[in-house]
Amino acid sequence: MKDQDAKRISRLTAIATQLQTRRLLTAAYLSNRFGVSMRTIYRDVKALEQAGIPVLTVEGKGFTLMDGYRVPPIMFTEAEAAALVTAEQLMMNSTDASLAHEYQKAIEKVRAVLQQSTRQRMEVLTNRIAVSPAVRQSELSHSLSTIQQALTAYRLLEINYHARHSDALSVREVEPFALYYSGTENWLLIAYCRLRCDFRMFSLNRIINVKLLDEVFEPHHLTLDEYLREKEKNFVTLATPLS
Repeated sequence: MKDQDAKRISRLTAIATQLQTRRLLTAAYLSNRFGVSMRTIYRDVKALEQAGIPVLTVEGKGFTLMDGYRVPPIMFTEAEAAALVTAEQLMMNSTDASLAHEYQKAIEKVRAVLQQSTRQRMEVLTNRIAVSPAVRQSELSHSLSTIQQALTAYRLLEINYHARHSDALSVREVEPFALYYSGTENWLLIAYCRLRCDFRMFSLNRIINVKLLDEVFEPHHLTLDEYLREKEKNFVTLATPLS
């Protein structure tokens, strides 16, 4: 196989994967992502259609896959598998137990599709990577997975929160907006607090309990970049939760 043919097959596979993981892709995005002309991208999309993959063109917007269609499982390269196995060791020392649990389930599915020879090498790699005990934090959170679910579905959360400068617990109804990782406070939830009628930062390791409510709220028009720029402009330390 010629080098150009191999590159094109790799690109077609990657485009198919991208179409499955994103709702809509523009030709400009794909052109920039793969370093080829937009004309090449249009030819690639046509080739995918001819191969039986139902790529739909949304006029003036981009490409998407037909609802319900799933691209067949794609094999991982050894380098990709090694990257995931290495990340697993870091994730197991995550400051959020729910995140570590979900990642471990995901990585088991990855291992299941690896070729036998690659799987054996990944087992060797797993046993040759260690993370210093000093990295592990004393305080763990357990709510990140639930918060992620609420954030993407625009569902209200009820949290029992232990503020930094108070012994009392407060019950808040919050509209999750974003997640922020800090080296000192670790994971922080940025949310619109209905009690304070404003956006606040909540340290996940101070959330004692979290409940996913049925109520759905309207998405906020504010972007995360706008929020962070406003915080910087007001000289508020991002790692300091405002409750």
